[in-house]
Amino acid sequence: MYTPTPEDRFTFGLWTVGNTGRDPFGGPVRAEKSPVELVHLLAEVGAYGVNFHDNDLVPFDASPTERDRIVRDFKQALQQTGLTVPMATTNLFYHPVFKDGAFTSNDARVRDFALQKTMRAIDLGAELGAQIYVFWGGREGVETDAAKDPLQAIRRTRDALNFLCGYVLDKQYNLKFALEAKPNEPRADIYNPTTGHMLAFIETLDHPEMVGVNPEVAHEQMAGLNFLHSVALAWEAGKLFHIDLNDQYPGRYDQDLRFGSRDLKAAFFLVRFLERVGYTGPRHFDAHAFRTEDEQGVKDFARGCMRTYLILKEKAARFDADPEIQALLREITAVDGEANKDAGYTPQRAAVLLKETFDPAELGRRGLMYERLDQLTIDLLLGVR
Repeated sequence: MYTPTPEDRFTFGLWTVGNTGRDPFGGPVRAEKSPVELVHLLAEVGAYGVNFHDNDLVPFDASPTERDRIVRDFKQALQQTGLTVPMATTNLFYHPVFKDGAFTSNDARVRDFALQKTMRAIDLGAELGAQIYVFWGGREGVETDAAKDPLQAIRRTRDALNFLCGYVLDKQYNLKFALEAKPNEPRADIYNPTTGHMLAFIETLDHPEMVGVNPEVAHEQMAGLNFLHSVALAWEAGKLFHIDLNDQYPGRYDQDLRFGSRDLKAAFFLVRFLERVGYTGPRHFDAHAFRTEDEQGVKDFARGCMRTYLILKEKAARFDADPEIQALLREITAVDGEANKDAGYTPQRAAVLLKETFDPAELGRRGLMYERLDQLTIDLLLGVR
């Protein structure tokens, strides 16, 4: 009943199902798998697509001959399984050369190398059919503000993205950029730390129509924000180009937990929103299995992400069809339509409002029944409705 189909557009990164369980306190607990093996694993669990950083697929120091062989084998695996590559990105955070950032590094040679590396990665993504290219600036930040002028860092980031937009246009690639925000980790502070920051920054670019956002559940929650609200803001602005689904405990490091495994109610309202507005982009699970798991556990993790989404999608349809819930929503919102039926400013409306008589005490006495609505939501999620 909750079996994924290609129409669901569920995707995983090579780095997600390929995660070996390494963390700052211990080495790998699972054997490393090749990109080809990971493509077949994702096909087995029912995914639609696979995403990658350039060095997830082609090692940093690979020769041109090795690169061609790896890409050829990867293409063959895609053809055998029917998986697609909706999104690609560049690893601009792992190698020591990026210890002070890539596009915001104080070393102009590092900034130029980052542009070269990204151009080559864009070529690779376009070759494999990617239509979205994500930028996550994990090292674009500071531990001390003595190190960088934030205005200069913003301008360097803008210059880099303007350059890369120009490169995509010159190459005539069918590719758009999606900027991914995160407040901290691995740097103490990362520039443009939230989706809202990114949306404002995009409007300063030479080609803002080419650039949107890639909000991630964990990253917004690390900033103490409501992820649904960030996604709604991006959608309303026409900038929700991609989305990263996972879960997160507030106030912790970036955990990348299985989607819906921690805050089920938040996941429910997110799924309901995406389905109601008609989001058609990939639903990318940027998460990984617990360190306790073996290969079977990785498959269970991937299946669990997709199954939870599909269950919540069904729950959302029930919520929208539930007679008691819908009657309550109509009652809650009934008084809204009459008072605000004329949207926007006109002198006539301003004059009418200035003459209107309101009874604040009466308005303040009205109970809004949100407790009842929330409990009905809980009942539905717990399967007792």
